[in-house]
Amino acid sequence: MRIAGYAAIFDAPDRGGDVVRKGAFGRAAATGLPLLWQHDGSRRIGTIESLSEDRRGLRVIARVDDDAALAVRAGTGLSFGYRVRAMQRGVYRELTDLDLLEVSIVTHPMQPLARVLAVEEFHNQGE
Repeated sequence: MRIAGYAAIFDAPDRGGDVVRKGAFGRAAATGLPLLWQHDGSRRIGTIESLSEDRRGLRVIARVDDDAALAVRAGTGLSFGYRVRAMQRGVYRELTDLDLLEVSIVTHPMQPLARVLAVEEFHNQGE
């Protein structure tokens, strides 16, 4: 199974008062990051195939392991684990430079607009 969606939405405050700004993921590796279930490092459910920033946010395409496909159907939110390299404080904490550590499928994302938008299922082993 492959999914596509947005792990971060730019310029929109999340439930914790953070706002991610365009360019914050400039250091992020395009592939190889883990796809986790609910930010649990012991529950790796796939691998990030591509990351890219566009006008809306951080677009993610990931391959989901076969045994985790049911989890994808249970949680359609996306989220990300990170370390802050640079930010500005104001009404919100504006995140301008981040180290991206992982992307997770979650049931309740901090950014309500961060969602899985497409699912591609493979029905045979050869894909």
